[in-house]
Parts: sequence; structure tokens; C-alpha cells
Amino acid sequence: MGMKRKSSIFTLSMSTMLMLALAGCADDSSTEDNGASEDTNTESTETADTEASSSEYPIVIEHALGEATIEEKPERIAAIAWSNHDVPLALGVMPVGLSAANYGVQDDSGILPWTAEAIEEIGGEEPVLFQDTDGIDFEAVADVDPDVILATYSGLTQEEYDTLSQIAPVVAYQDAPWVSSWREQVTYNSMAMGMAEEGEQLIADTEQLIADKVAEYPEFEGTTAAFLSVNAADLSSFFVYSPEDPRGAFLGEIGMEYPDSLLNEFTDPGAFYIEASAENADMLNDADVLVSYGDENTLEAMQNDPILGQVPAIERGSVVIIGDNTPLAASGTPSTLSIEYTIDEYLSLMSEAVSKLEQ
Repeated sequence: MGMKRKSSIFTLSMSTMLMLALAGCADDSSTEDNGASEDTNTESTETADTEASSSEYPIVIEHALGEATIEEKPERIAAIAWSNHDVPLALGVMPVGLSAANYGVQDDSGILPWTAEAIEEIGGEEPVLFQDTDGIDFEAVADVDPDVILATYSGLTQEEYDTLSQIAPVVAYQDAPWVSSWREQVTYNSMAMGMAEEGEQLIADTEQLIADKVAEYPEFEGTTAAFLSVNAADLSSFFVYSPEDPRGAFLGEIGMEYPDSLLNEFTDPGAFYIEASAENADMLNDADVLVSYGDENTLEAMQNDPILGQVPAIERGSVVIIGDNTPLAASGTPSTLSIEYTIDEYLSLMSEAVSKLEQ
């Protein structure tokens, strides 16, 4: 079994399941469990508020790749990578440019449905789409003449960051690529916009939304769950996302717990997932519910597998299969907009899986 890091979120696919549908990310912090992760998020938010209270300028935001100094309130906001643009949109600000989504989009628009709704609601000139699947289009980013570039949730390399910083101040991730929680995305992206207080309110509103929705499912409390990536065409191995990964962390937000047996497998604080061979499938035995990307054949294939089929949750059918390349799969690494758009569907599927525990 090996620990791995992802270099680019947009290279994930169902076949390897290392995508935003495997959803690319990396370690958000070095904490050991969901509770610690939530504490870390809270601390980082409080620190951010202290460093840039009342949006006094210049705003200086330190991050893993350097330091962004915003001299005055930015008017032209660009956002690259995954979901960073959802923060300004949720705050009623139209970005001048954003990265096109190439996963979960059901048409050729390059825009996920919750993003499209927000763009339509705000109105006015629509943003330029950056086609950066094969790498950042620095020229396209420069052409929109941004005052700041949001990249809190991204896989930026130091070289890419240095190049972008020649265009405008860049707000990168705090700790590691592809692990910034939705709270951190809101905290640091809103701060960079000079809208820290509005960002705090957005976080509070989203937390209240989640709490209200989860209250409808008391059966989730005390249930153990884990988020996987399984390829029905090759069941010789599978991937498990860490509780620090946004997908794993969200299970904690809806009242579920990561099994201790799995927590013990994440020995590298810099990894957001582990790859395990099918022979080690017993590490999943303590999970009441499993979530995985897949299709209509995935669960049956898992149940028919002589090894995976012995895992209690799989044998019982307490598995949520999220359709690959669907909006729900794309929301696996959540933003405030995607949470609001998909939470009812997600919780309903989870409830169905939990109900099988009593059968």
C-alpha cells in the first residue's frame, strides 16, 4: 500500500479515480481526525480574520507558496483551478475570468450548474473561461487584467505561482495542494477580495444550511463512513480518501465518523488518499457506509468480487455510488454553492445506505 500526492486536479479520471471526481487534492493539515480538522479550519479562519480585520489595506496573506499583498480593494477578480470562483459568485461578485470545469459538466459550457446559476443571477458580462486542463494558460489570465488571482484550492507549483505573481497577487493554499476545505476557500478568497466580513457570514450561513439539512437525518449520528474511489473494471486495488480531504471531511460535517481502522492507515500527513490492494480490503470492515464514484455496475461488481464482497458494508449494500462525471460527483470537493445545490440529493443517498444497517 502506498501514499500518493496529486499534482493536478484536472488529470483525475474515473479509470484511476484520482480526480475531482477522484477529485484532486492533497493534505489540508496534519491532524489525525475529523474533529481535529474542524478545529484547524476554525483556527485558520480566526487567524485570517486577525491578520486582515476590517479589510484594511494593504492586505497581506501568507500562504504555502509565498505572500500576497493586495494594496487596494480589487475590482477585477480572476480565479483558477477548482471552485475558487464560487466564492466571489456566492458573494455577488462576477469574476472576470475562471477556470473551465472539465468534470461533472453535462453540456459543453465548461461551467457546473451551481456556478451557472450564480452567473445568471448576478448578470452582466460573463467571465472568460480559462482552458487549463493541460496547464495554466498564463496568457489568458493576463489578458483579463486581474487585480488578484484566487487559487486557495489548487495544485499550483512554485514555478506556476511565481509566473502568475507577475500578473497579479496570487492567493494560494495554506498548507498543501488540493486540500483546502470549503471554509478555507471562503476565508482566504474573500479576504483577498477585501470582503472578509462577508466571507465570515457566508461561512455561517453555509454551516447553518448544513446543520438544518442534517437535522432531518438523526440516524447519521454515530455512523462510520469512508469515501472511496473504486474502478469496477479493475478491482485489484482501490483508493481511500483521508478525513483531511474535502470529501472525507464532509462526511464528518454530516454527522458521520471515519473508522479508527482507516485513520490508522493514514501515516503520511502529506497524503490526501491511500491506495490499497484488494487483499487489504478488511481495512474497510469497520465502516458502516462506504461512498464511491462509479456507475450502475460498480456495486454489483464489488459484491461479486471474492475479496471486496466480504466487506460488510459492500455485502449489505450500504454503499453510495455517485455517478461518475455528474454534478454530484463534481461536488465531492465542496464549495458553498455546490453544497447548497447538491446536499439534498447527497443526504438522501446516504440515508438510503444507512437504512440498510437495520435490515
